[in-house]
Amino acid sequence: MHDMSAPPLHMRRDGFGPAPELSALRDDEGVARITTVFGTEAWLVTRFEDVRTVLSHPELYSNALVPPFRPPGAPPAGEEEVAEVRAGNLLGSDPPEHTRLRRMLTPEFTVRRMRRLEPRIREIVDGHLDAMERGGPPADLVADFALPVPSLVICELLGVPYGDREGFQRTSRRMLDVALPLEERAAAGSEARAYITGLIRTVRENPGEDLFGMLVREHGDDLTTAELAGIGSLLLLAGHETTANMLSLGTLALLRHPDQLKLLRDEPERIDAAVEELMRWLSIVHSGMAKVTTAEVRLGDRTIGPGEVVLCSLPAANRDPALVPDPDQLDIRRGAIGHVAFGHGVHHCLGAPLARLEMRIAFPALLRRFPGLRLAGDPVYRSFNVVYGLSAMPVAW
Repeated sequence: MHDMSAPPLHMRRDGFGPAPELSALRDDEGVARITTVFGTEAWLVTRFEDVRTVLSHPELYSNALVPPFRPPGAPPAGEEEVAEVRAGNLLGSDPPEHTRLRRMLTPEFTVRRMRRLEPRIREIVDGHLDAMERGGPPADLVADFALPVPSLVICELLGVPYGDREGFQRTSRRMLDVALPLEERAAAGSEARAYITGLIRTVRENPGEDLFGMLVREHGDDLTTAELAGIGSLLLLAGHETTANMLSLGTLALLRHPDQLKLLRDEPERIDAAVEELMRWLSIVHSGMAKVTTAEVRLGDRTIGPGEVVLCSLPAANRDPALVPDPDQLDIRRGAIGHVAFGHGVHHCLGAPLARLEMRIAFPALLRRFPGLRLAGDPVYRSFNVVYGLSAMPVAW
């Protein structure tokens, strides 16, 4: 295992941005051999164009060939176990299997579908702001706003009982916390899949109008219960963890850049550009899924043979001067500049339209409700997590 006194290189941060050694790698050789959190070797790719190249070619960089990680000394996973874990996991598949699964889900995440969700998301955001205001300062922005808003939205979209949130949020935290022993993370993953499998069995008997119900009604004969559980587990995990951390870390970034905060308050029509810039500048997902080369490839000055594990550093790529001038400067006037915070290519985040909509609604509503919003203590970063962000952020107003 990696020495856990510090995160592995691809997860290291310096406040909001990548650690200096990660930026130096990007500006120097660009691609380097690293040790992962599992103690295995991988190639880390840091430049924007190289990252896009990796993400654009699933035929050369396979998600499906990445072996399941096992605790040290454990026997390799059997075929049945591998098949069970990978069933329905879009991030663990390549075309054409990935295309088959994604095609079933895409209609539920179109811009038109998101517009139908917008009134309900506004209600959820306003409801949580009302509760914060009634409770009075200080409040924890993570626990009281940033986490529950996307959790409730994804629960309603999928058809997951919101009353179960404490259980699945606790399980998600254990799955994503790389400081925990691999056995504990694997057990959390099994618990999450078992929970969703139970829900899917109930939905098969009485499908509702939510996304799980749609999948059962329209694709129930084409998808096994294991595939439905795999799809559901991924959507539930990704649907609340990423947006929650963008809302809290994005708010912190604005509070620490009062010129940008004032610009957004004075000109709220800049919210679309502000969301894109915050996504680029923060890049809360360190690397996304590892990939395995299917042939000899050339990245930067490196030749990498087949069967090698490759990781992409999304924060380093999004701060690459080749992408945007003065990349370490937060500037909400830039507009959309083609960042890779949502990934790129066939694995571009399926839920990106939902995440963007939630942020476009939540940031302005929060800033309008509390014009005097300020920190009331030190925020707590979660450095050893697959998704970078905050575990607590005391605020007052």
